[in-house]
Amino acid sequence: MGVPSRLVSAVVAPSPPLFSVRPAGVADVDGLVAIEARCFETDRIARRSFRKLVEAPTAAITVASLPDGQLVGYTLLLFRTGTGMARLYSIAVLPEMRGSGIGAALMAEAERVAFARDRFLLRLEVREDNAAGIQLYERLGYRRIGRYLDYYEDHADALRFEKRLRGPAQSTSVRYYEQTTDFTCGPCCVMMALGHFRKDYAMSPVEEIKLWRQATTVFMMAGLGGCDPHGLAVSAARNGLAASIHVSREGSLFLESVRDPEKRRVMALAQEDFRHQTIAFEIPIAYQPLDVAAIRKALAGGALVIVLISAYRMFGKKVPHWVLVVGDDGRHLFIHDPWVEDREHETHNDAANLPIPYADFGHMARWGREALRAAVVLRPR
Repeated sequence: MGVPSRLVSAVVAPSPPLFSVRPAGVADVDGLVAIEARCFETDRIARRSFRKLVEAPTAAITVASLPDGQLVGYTLLLFRTGTGMARLYSIAVLPEMRGSGIGAALMAEAERVAFARDRFLLRLEVREDNAAGIQLYERLGYRRIGRYLDYYEDHADALRFEKRLRGPAQSTSVRYYEQTTDFTCGPCCVMMALGHFRKDYAMSPVEEIKLWRQATTVFMMAGLGGCDPHGLAVSAARNGLAASIHVSREGSLFLESVRDPEKRRVMALAQEDFRHQTIAFEIPIAYQPLDVAAIRKALAGGALVIVLISAYRMFGKKVPHWVLVVGDDGRHLFIHDPWVEDREHETHNDAANLPIPYADFGHMARWGREALRAAVVLRPR
């Protein structure tokens, strides 16, 4: 392998359907090679590679065929073990069949296959001069996340796109709220829980900052402070919810990356005060991390759960981040992520009720070198 992705596809949906899509088998190798020869002048996948890929557990090839059995297009997905991501390595449709909806149908099946393998992200690269392909991906909800220079064999540049996969529609009664600052993810999770459990509660930027002031660990010249689980639980209790804290260790949190000794001192004192307040509000603290099974049990009992994650697996930033777990379908935990990447053209649809496979959630629900794990379980009082 080692050949970069090439994307050639269609835009218009078929009416009536003249083709079908299905998984590729060994018998399709000749047809795949023929499509490759017709669609690409460079960066072609060799017969030997197709032969291996149709049976490889880390790949999935879907073909489109006419009623007479002729192959007219294909997609090739690659899966990296231990991640929640699939990559669309290649898609091609015969030139004479473009415009008949084959590309869109192949993309829909690729997304279904990726989601069925517990991938929640699908990424791809497309030639910067492939206007039809770019139009299709944007219409299907893909957002641009980057660019590769001199990417293809002929030195053409590539654009990178990404889409969060959802699978079958899932609904939730928990209202979504997008954070309006860079530092209020935790308070926004508390606010969404308040909006769910208290029907008269109005979510707003004023409430967002009020909850942050109740829960933040520090506010100094060095910058705005985030929130630890004790502060979030105290804020929720102040506003009428029952809270319990689950954290992987005792003591002050989030200090390992703070270099300024004065800021460390103030953060430690603020967190000590929050721990004292948990006693006053009768908030139980369990020094044992909440695993996926325990989160599912809490959800089944009517609770919502705020969980600390590493934002790296969500949007590529190595920062601690709070999300609200709002549902469970037997394979995924559904989260409301208060952060929306407006600069990457995300909308609420990209961040609300997002399904995360259990294994991936377990990997992302920890922070820093010490793999800190923290959660706050919220219920109506």
